[in-house]
Amino acid sequence: QVQLVESGGGLVQPGGSLRLSCAASGYISNAFAMAWYRQSPGKQRELVAVISSGGSTNYVDSVKGRFTISRDNTKNTMYLQMNSLKPEDTAVYYCNTVVQGAAYWGQGTQVTVSS
Repeated sequence: QVQLVESGGGLVQPGGSLRLSCAASGYISNAFAMAWYRQSPGKQRELVAVISSGGSTNYVDSVKGRFTISRDNTKNTMYLQMNSLKPEDTAVYYCNTVVQGAAYWGQGTQVTVSS
């Protein structure tokens, strides 16, 4: 059973940093791409960053230069380092992967950027 568990969210002031983690289990995580999405109240879920099984990365324009996605295959864990946070980054952040055509999601972790 594929399971994804996020952690690391919290309240941070504008300009601050947070690192999110996504622990994967139940499958060979390093064989599949993984991604971070976010959703703010009243908005659709948005793709933030994706990392391929080979380590290639892509980001939505609004986070380029501020966020870094990475993975540690020895720990079956994906990360999202978020720097220079802005109030508009406030959202619930979700970890995602697609295994054999089925999409899996974590429970989400709240990130709030506010002074």
